[in-house]
Amino acid sequence: MKRNIVIATVAAAALIGGGTVAAYAAGDDGGAPTQGQSNVRVADDRDDSARDDADDRDDDATEVRDAARTAKVTAADAITAALKHTPGTAVAADRDDDGAQAWDVDVVKSNGTEYTVSVAADSGKVLGAHRDDDNDGREDLAALKGTSVDAREAARAAAAKGTVTDVDLDDDNRTAVWSVETTHGEWLVDAKTGKVTQDRDDADSDDD
Repeated sequence: MKRNIVIATVAAAALIGGGTVAAYAAGDDGGAPTQGQSNVRVADDRDDSARDDADDRDDDATEVRDAARTAKVTAADAITAALKHTPGTAVAADRDDDGAQAWDVDVVKSNGTEYTVSVAADSGKVLGAHRDDDNDGREDLAALKGTSVDAREAARAAAAKGTVTDVDLDDDNRTAVWSVETTHGEWLVDAKTGKVTQDRDDADSDDD
């Protein structure tokens, strides 16, 4: 009697164990992914998206640098053409985002109104100008008061460090400086003395 009970118990345990194994097998073969697997896939998708975005930005930057190297019209030339078309104070110049085929030069009038003048990078011809109602250039004019180095001279000074792709008034410093991007790094040009120094943020990123 006892022997029969033991045999029945062992058989029941085997059935229970087999059912458990089968359940695990079903989950491994055809079941839905576990929560952990789902989280890993989402994280992988986000990482892939971030890498794609970074690659796109690098490609855009490379395109602008390559276009600047082959352009016949320098940043200083573009500023000269823009000021001839729209007199005022140039506060920025950069290659546009549309295939980098033109320079966009920001010019501020004495009353603070700002215009963006587009200059063809291959011919120096002014392609057009429009008023930028979103910006008030009076702060830029105030920052440049008492300085002697304008955007055009800053571009020429920084050109010794590489082909200039962007000139902008840096308002994060106590004294007025021009922030100039070149094909060989980013530079700061003192708006009073014309002294050129490497942008510390750019130097730190190179060290990293």
